Amino acid sequence: MSLSVSMDIAAAAMRAQGTRIRVAAENLANAQSTGDGPGDTPYRRQVVTFNSLLDRTTGAHMVEIGQIAEAPGEFERRYEPQHPSADADGYVLYPNVNPMVETMDIREAQRSYEANMNVLETARSMLTSTLDLLRR
Repeated sequence: MSLSVSMDIAAAAMRAQGTRIRVAAENLANAQSTGDGPGDTPYRRQVVTFNSLLDRTTGAHMVEIGQIAEAPGEFERRYEPQHPSADADGYVLYPNVNPMVETMDIREAQRSYEANMNVLETARSMLTSTLDLLRR
């Protein structure tokens, strides 16, 4: 496998992980948002799926974003009768977002992003060294 193909694979993975970080950050930002009024549904957690993509010109298998979809699961119900979004029984629906899960998802995506950044830096360094040798 050539260094440029390695760089293409790492760049595709970085784009995918960047999207994953953005979606998890959006989930965290909306973790406490409720519906606008009684009976309205709150924000629903988003999840990212990945697809494997074959680049026919290079023969390399890369990753791409499959879709960003709503996660299934029940909303959290809290008894807050004074809240403007409370239903007739005094319960408010909160998003199905767990801040700990989102934080760990961001951390995992960040580690993967950094690993692919190291691949890019190493490949660039190897290409630079090769060019330096060819100039001599």
